[in-house]
Amino acid sequence: MRPSKQQLSLFQRIERLHPYETMLYLGMFGSGLIFLFLTFAFLVSSRNLLAGMNQTVPLAFLISTFLLVVSGFSATTIRIAYQEENTNKLLSTLRNTVLLGFAFTVLQIIGWFELKAKGIEFTGIPSGSFLYVLSGIHIFHLLGAMIFGLILFFQLEKSRTDEIKKLIIHTNPFEKMRVRLFTFYWHFMDGIWLILFLLFVLSF
Repeated sequence: MRPSKQQLSLFQRIERLHPYETMLYLGMFGSGLIFLFLTFAFLVSSRNLLAGMNQTVPLAFLISTFLLVVSGFSATTIRIAYQEENTNKLLSTLRNTVLLGFAFTVLQIIGWFELKAKGIEFTGIPSGSFLYVLSGIHIFHLLGAMIFGLILFFQLEKSRTDEIKKLIIHTNPFEKMRVRLFTFYWHFMDGIWLILFLLFVLSF
């Protein structure tokens, strides 16, 4: 009789993970540590200087945050579409999620120009520099998710007209895992940015 998931130890659960899952979770753990370290550095880098400049958070940051929240709902719909075996819905929501991620990235870069126009330079006060660094590293991580999403999209697109391939995709545990990992990582990056954005808002 095989032990249930509740009876398995942590190490046994880790051993049962697919290599892709292990790599993703380790990557997320490492990314989390990087953001934690940089956030701590930002908190001790004379944040009050930003407030003293009497500026506000860039409008582009506000809009991009809204779009990323919307993309989080879109990413949730991806898993629902997969469970419903609705390939067309799966493709459209996956495409929309990646496009929203792309729009978020463009707006973040526009936000950097807004920061510069407000007198907050990358080479200026340390707290101002961290605004660029933290948002830039977040973009870098999100780009990885977008690339994976595009690969997944084109692979699914090829199978849309082939009923056999479509059946395999919706019944293959590996494909299910890929969809789950994509949405999980996307929500992880959503959460990271929302924390950073709240920190930025409180700093101005």
